[in-house]
Amino acid sequence: MKKILTLLMAALLIASLSSTAFAGDKKVKLAYVEWDCATATTNVIQAVLQERMGYEVEILPVAAAIMWQAVGTGDVDATAAAWLPITHADYLKRVEKNVVDLGPNVTGAKLGWAVPTYVTIDSIEDLNKYADKFDDKIIGIDPGAGLMGLSEKAIEEYKLKDFELMEGSGATMTASLSNAVKNKEWIVVTAWSPHWLFGRWDMKYLKDPKGILGGEETINTIARKGLKEDKPEVYAFLDKFEWKDANQLQMVMAWNQEEGADPYENAKRFIKENKEQVDSWLK
Repeated sequence: MKKILTLLMAALLIASLSSTAFAGDKKVKLAYVEWDCATATTNVIQAVLQERMGYEVEILPVAAAIMWQAVGTGDVDATAAAWLPITHADYLKRVEKNVVDLGPNVTGAKLGWAVPTYVTIDSIEDLNKYADKFDDKIIGIDPGAGLMGLSEKAIEEYKLKDFELMEGSGATMTASLSNAVKNKEWIVVTAWSPHWLFGRWDMKYLKDPKGILGGEETINTIARKGLKEDKPEVYAFLDKFEWKDANQLQMVMAWNQEEGADPYENAKRFIKENKEQVDSWLK
């Protein structure tokens, strides 16, 4: 029954996406996965398109597989949440004939498993010895995330038979981490950079000597084929859009974690405080 409901929800999401990506109008559709980094980036793009370029922008939080499918079919115009060349490699391969990779909007991205620095192990290889201290759990995020697939592989390759990868979301992962840090309990979470959690708590990545979780990556902007001809100024902006570095993105992510924060209002704040940089995207 759970599988049927999941498939039904996916079908409804695809149906909700399938009415757009139009030529010659002032509407834009962007898909993203509701990770904190993607939320910050997508809201800044939305704000620039709306506040500076006069477009009406709809942003759609979906699972990673649906995000790639929507750009590949042209049901949305673009996404700025593509982790390459490793995490989303399989998704890109499926749609590469129908999309255009506009390159990195931020560099220095990384996936891994992270623990608070008070946890006295430094490598994934050491986890088995202390499974009980971690309550036999690796705290994950949403099940469609590439990081979750790689984490399943890491459990297999490192023979972590006592551990279970817990599905959830970015929010549930950080909530579990917050509670553990408050009580000085051991915890291991699936994590990625850039992410605000590395600024809030003293954290470290566990070494991954087998390289299962991959090396340094970039987060790229992917446009549907035909966008350059249909909306050349949108395409040109998306092609130029990039953060100065991961720290700049993490700054906006931190704003979004403040009590009562509105990601779109913070995107407008970023535009106001970084006018020269935003202007460079629009030349």
